[in-house]
Amino acid sequence: MRRRQAITLLALVGCFVSLYLWLYKIGIIGSLQCGAGGCETVQTSRWAELLGLPVALYGVVGYAVLFALSLAALQPRLVTSRRLTWTVAALATVGFLFTVYLTYLELFVINALCRWCVVSAVIMTAIWVVAVLDLRAGGNPGALPRGQPTQAGI
Repeated sequence: MRRRQAITLLALVGCFVSLYLWLYKIGIIGSLQCGAGGCETVQTSRWAELLGLPVALYGVVGYAVLFALSLAALQPRLVTSRRLTWTVAALATVGFLFTVYLTYLELFVINALCRWCVVSAVIMTAIWVVAVLDLRAGGNPGALPRGQPTQAGI
């Protein structure tokens, strides 16, 4: 249960970070509060859009879907749902791989780092780790990941 709560909270925070970047990209926010100037360089690069849509919008949608699914997974009737556990882990994996790609672009192609993007990358990585741990525990909210001793085995 705690893993799913963590995913829910992290996804909500990630959604707000992505929303902030998206609002900047569509012109609602005048300038980013970044401190280093790398944020605007990244957000105005040609890599800030994918298939004609701002990358930050993909983040908003991705985090919102993870939030909704992990929130649903907290419901008593779905707490042991293997399908939901697999779905969250699969989406978190896609998000994590996309984050790795975007971080590569920032470091080696754009040559600028956006602090907000780094925060989002850390959040997505944490979601992915927790989702994998939940998957390894079998989606059982009280289960320990495989390989960890039980109370009787300590």
